[in-house]
Amino acid sequence: MRNPHDEAQELTSLGEGLTDAQQVWLRAHLQECEACRDYAEEATGVVRALRSQPLAADARLVRATQMRVRARAGELQQRRERFVVVALSCTLVAILSALTTALVWRGFEWLGQWGQMPGPVWQAGFALFWIAPTIAASLLFLAHGTHLSGSNGAFRG
Repeated sequence: MRNPHDEAQELTSLGEGLTDAQQVWLRAHLQECEACRDYAEEATGVVRALRSQPLAADARLVRATQMRVRARAGELQQRRERFVVVALSCTLVAILSALTTALVWRGFEWLGQWGQMPGPVWQAGFALFWIAPTIAASLLFLAHGTHLSGSNGAFRG
């Protein structure tokens, strides 16, 4: 079990991020314990003193921060643009696949009959033909890295 004085000091250091139950317990403990009450008063005084001090950043820090913010905004914009291109490409592929599947199936069926092949053979050929571009693209992405990777090849989420 934790020491109640350590618990009170920890809760005091958290400041305003306490739950209602924690605040009630802390108030009750501070009413009973003079040492913890003195610690809380000193901590409040230090926080007040720190907040009263003006904080100014020098011009180099401001410029560096602005550059980083602009660079990150540019990265996010590029990521959005890439996402739009990928989404449009996927939509186009889905539509074209839906429109051409029946036509390609009929073509493989005709080739199978013309070449006197059993149904499972030309059907396997159709499946391989339909899946081959996906396999090829996957291998190319694996070999080169995806469009979502940074210059070091690591995924940036």
